[in-house]
Amino acid sequence: MRKSRRLLQQNRTILFEKFKESLSSVLPVTGIVFLLCFTISPVPNDLLLGFILGAALLIVGMGLFTLGADMAMIPIGSHVGSAITRSRKVWVVVLVSLVVGIFITMSEPDLQVLAQQVPGVPNMTLILSVAVGVGLFLVVAMLRMLLRVHLSHLLIGLYILVFLLAAFVPSEFLSVAFDSGGVTTGPMTVPFIMALGAGVAAIRSDGNAENDSFGLVALCSVGPILAVLILGIVYGAGSGAYEYTPIPVSEDSRELGLLFLSSLPSYLEEVAVALCPILVFFLLFQVVELHLSGRELARIGVGVVYTYLGLALFLTGVNTGFMPVGTYIGELIGSMSIRWIIIPIGMVIGYFLSAAEPAVHVLNQQVFQLTAGGIPAKALSTSLSIGVSISVGLSMVRVLTGLPILCLLIPGYLLAGVLTFFTPPIFTAIAFDSGGVASGPMTATFLLPLATGVCMGVGGNVVVDAFGVVAMVAMTPLITIQLLGIYHAFRSRKTPSGPDAPSTPSQDQEDIVILDTQGDDEIITF
Repeated sequence: MRKSRRLLQQNRTILFEKFKESLSSVLPVTGIVFLLCFTISPVPNDLLLGFILGAALLIVGMGLFTLGADMAMIPIGSHVGSAITRSRKVWVVVLVSLVVGIFITMSEPDLQVLAQQVPGVPNMTLILSVAVGVGLFLVVAMLRMLLRVHLSHLLIGLYILVFLLAAFVPSEFLSVAFDSGGVTTGPMTVPFIMALGAGVAAIRSDGNAENDSFGLVALCSVGPILAVLILGIVYGAGSGAYEYTPIPVSEDSRELGLLFLSSLPSYLEEVAVALCPILVFFLLFQVVELHLSGRELARIGVGVVYTYLGLALFLTGVNTGFMPVGTYIGELIGSMSIRWIIIPIGMVIGYFLSAAEPAVHVLNQQVFQLTAGGIPAKALSTSLSIGVSISVGLSMVRVLTGLPILCLLIPGYLLAGVLTFFTPPIFTAIAFDSGGVASGPMTATFLLPLATGVCMGVGGNVVVDAFGVVAMVAMTPLITIQLLGIYHAFRSRKTPSGPDAPSTPSQDQEDIVILDTQGDDEIITF
């Protein structure tokens, strides 16, 4: 009885800490939007009240989700990854990775939204193509880890192929194709895939295992881009166009409350559909291979409930409360004579918005655990925020000027590719993972509506000019986090050594131990 009380108290403490983390992440964005609403872009009272309710749901939902990911999604992925690696059978790794990639991607809520936005391609065709793309590239990512192929070489070759295909694709597909790489690696996919990589790395005994545990999200982001580009070549210029969804109007607070209550069941259903394939797959693995204890299964079960409720509340908050405000503010500013002000406004929003992405918390925790604290979480999150800030500013420039997206993506990825030759490998892998992690539901449901509103305000082409903000958010962290890696390597070389050096390792010395490990141990054989 006393033990149960102590365990319950510990869970309450952890949950309270998660709520504090989510509050500190969401509060800055809420404050910025409030400032805009009371100054240059006033919004109707019902939209503002809806935004406040959405922020409250966001805080509660993110707290529950991050706790659920710690208790369920990450352990599930880690157990499965370790089990398929222990089997030492190539066909098991290939089959499990392909099935996991396809089913998790098909159940990703953001993919359903993407399917509605691609002109001229049937929804199910797009969903299946993107899901198979993620599944195939998850197989590539797992085999890369086991065979110890350099991630940077693989990514450079794949992005060369992407940009070659982009030259033959109609402009209506380009922005959405690059957006798809970030959208499909969402809050349901990222925790599981990253934990899968950690589980595989735990079996390897060489010093590079922790470096190679990152990079799965990066490779899985390439699959959707290639899939949509190929569909664009096959289908040609689509006849479809962007369909504007009117902003809902609530006459009073009761009607607004009913709007949220009516939206919640649909997101509960979406998240249930998203979780079911993962749970069924895990239970089958439990019966056949894992055989976890009842206590561990109970903990995972509680974590699944937290994940389910948290993600449903999160999606309800951002879609019902944040999306309408983003569209309204964007359209209002886009129609002003000083519309250029959206560039610095967007940069400030982007800086703080990345901290509110659920998967960013998962990435930070994974990096902290696998590097034993060698890569400071603060430095990583700051670099990520700076990258997102720059990307949003560039996106707003593109919306205002009609600049083609390839004029920004080609130089950006070229610079990211060059940096891979000078950056410690672990930072390269984390950087390319962070691109997919940062471009999650907050980006899709606030930044994209903001860009859409601005585009409508200036009279631009929404499909060509506004879409692409997710792609930009996925690109710039590749540069900023690699620059962070170069800076850390430079600081590590300047660390004092010799008889006058301090006897206790400093933070910099701990970093260089992690960055410079080059193991020559036995490769896993099959």
